[in-house]
Order: sequence, then structure tokens, then C-alpha cells
Amino acid sequence: MGTHCFLNLYGCSFVLLNDEEYLIDLLENAAVASGAEVIQTVSKKFEPQGVTVVSLLSESHISIHTWPEHGRAAVDLYTCGNAIPKIGCDMIICQLYATNHTLSCIER
Repeated sequence: MGTHCFLNLYGCSFVLLNDEEYLIDLLENAAVASGAEVIQTVSKKFEPQGVTVVSLLSESHISIHTWPEHGRAAVDLYTCGNAIPKIGCDMIICQLYATNHTLSCIER
């Protein structure tokens, strides 16, 4: 059916993990870089900090949940068809300047 990637990020910038607009752009750009088409994106900024962003893709979805106070984020990227979700994950790792991460991808 497709490839599902689970990405955990550590050591990221508080500022970037708490910037809702930055994260929206990042997820949409990562999806497109993976070869996916973004249909719609929704987000929620939490108080005192934290952001959740979810994008519905023609190929499935991408999401991020952040804990800026801990420098952590959890990313979920699932695509079917010819998209390559690992490309988007690599982009997110770089753009959030993670000092460490774990990445698991499974075929579904």
C-alpha cells in the first residue's frame, strides 16, 4: 500500500519548534519534496508552547507534534504511490537542526 515513516527528533531549537508558520511551511515543503501533493493543512499552537501540524496529502498524510521545552518533535509521514517519504524526513531533520533522531520506515 505504501511507506510509513516515524521520525523522532531531539535537540531541536525551541524557537523553531514553537513557530507555527515555520512548521506549516516545513511540512508542506517536505511533502512536496517527497513527491506528494498537499490537499489541506491544519495546525494548532498550544500555550504556553508546542505546535501540532497535520497535512492531508493525496497520497495520505504528514504530521508533526512538538515539545519545544524539551527540544523534541514527533513526525509521521505516510505515502502511497511513487512518493518517497524518507526524502521529506531527511529535509525535516536538517531544517529543524536536530542533534539526534530516530527514523523507522515500514511498508504497509
